[in-house]
Amino acid sequence: MHDQPRYEPYEQSDFFADRRASREPIAGTVAQGQLRDDDLLETGRAGDAFADRFPFPVTLDVVRRGQQRYEIFCTPCHGRSGRGNGMVVERGYRPPPSFHIDRLRNERVGYLYDVIARGFGAMPDYAAQIPVRDRWAVVAYIRALQLSQNATFADVPLKDRGKLAGGAQ
Repeated sequence: MHDQPRYEPYEQSDFFADRRASREPIAGTVAQGQLRDDDLLETGRAGDAFADRFPFPVTLDVVRRGQQRYEIFCTPCHGRSGRGNGMVVERGYRPPPSFHIDRLRNERVGYLYDVIARGFGAMPDYAAQIPVRDRWAVVAYIRALQLSQNATFADVPLKDRGKLAGGAQ
């Protein structure tokens, strides 16, 4: 088995009429794991604009997965609370904008996905490190961070307001 007959890449072959051992893929063939049939999921865009919705339901498990990925990939620069004060910033790296500024709180989720996938300014792209669904999970966690840092009493469901200290505004 160690010395099986085989062709090396680009070696000639008498078997095929074009004398090539290497064959072209059959038309329409898609490599395993490379099917890109959902533009919203893959690009964060709906048509030519950034999407304003997630491509799948955001559940507690999705947000927790996003938190895990955020803590691994994002906290060095953005910090745990998303204010742009991570460890590398403390060491002199240029601080990223806080996720809590109005511009980013009001930005579409597709934009945040796009920045993770393609980078922006000093931020490199994370397409190779963070898989597609995990990028969306990170965006969901960023939205949860934004809500947690900017919530008002009115954002608390009526049934849960009594659980807060004082129970009133």
